Amino acid sequence: MGNLIKVLTRDIDNNGGNFFLDFENAQPSLSETTLWEEVNEVLLEARLVLQQLQEYRGAGEEIRQAIQSPSVGGVQEKAWSAVVPLVGKLKTFYEFSQKLEVSLRSLLVVLTSSGSTPTQQLEQKQALARQFAHMLHFTLRFDELKMTNPAIQNDFSYYRRTISRMRINNLAADAGNEVNNELANRMSLFYASATPMLKTLSDATSKFVSDNPELPLENTTDCLSTMASVCKVMLETPEYRSRFASEETVLFCLRVMVGVIILYDHVHPAGAFVKTSNIDMKGCIRVLKEQPPNSVEGLLNALRYTTKHLNDEATSKQIKTMLQPN
Repeated sequence: MGNLIKVLTRDIDNNGGNFFLDFENAQPSLSETTLWEEVNEVLLEARLVLQQLQEYRGAGEEIRQAIQSPSVGGVQEKAWSAVVPLVGKLKTFYEFSQKLEVSLRSLLVVLTSSGSTPTQQLEQKQALARQFAHMLHFTLRFDELKMTNPAIQNDFSYYRRTISRMRINNLAADAGNEVNNELANRMSLFYASATPMLKTLSDATSKFVSDNPELPLENTTDCLSTMASVCKVMLETPEYRSRFASEETVLFCLRVMVGVIILYDHVHPAGAFVKTSNIDMKGCIRVLKEQPPNSVEGLLNALRYTTKHLNDEATSKQIKTMLQPN
């Protein structure tokens, strides 16, 4: 991903906390090692999931032929044989989202624990903050790929229609049918979202807050706003940005910034867009708009369509205008 990424943040939590956050090479302390290794396994699997999603081509041609020739048995069998293994992959992606949710909750427990300011938490637990960043990076990348691949929902819709027809005709599905009806319903809800992985993390973060009433809400929201500020400072400061060895590093930081903004907007009662928000939304949007449009359109769309409070009356007209599609 390039040279060492170091980000300096100042006065984020009014404690004058100046620190470098190493997104690339931070290593866990002895007390963090067990959790770090557990999360690292999930992040290693995340790479495989992204690779499989990038290679996902779909069964569009086979499905078209099957629809055009409904009475030709061989054509139907060819479409079914093409779709079943693809649905197996979609099942794997969905099940991975549940693993990601568990890992997120584990990281939040540590990064939002009481006793330290958000800056201190991130400074002292850099390896876990780095994993949180990689989790968000994966999430935004997965959703960008999913959003531009209509074959995913087309394949799954065909699969469900075919299974339904088999039941009506009392035909047994072959051994390749790995998805029962209950799981298929959950997968349908998952893939119906424009950004399914981000929705998973947003819901998980909100549930984390509601499941831990003894933990002050600010512990979670301040952790998220601090991460957003870290990324923004890194991206808009030439001194830090000049250290990036590749465009991939810039995109990494942009995705993390957008991810924590969306999580913050779902968890904080007033959201990320009000004047009293701890996130400089105008600054963050400006940083996004300074990038090549084709690299950030998916991220801008995530802010437009997956945040909770953008269209609230309390959101300034300037921010709404900044986020309007060109």
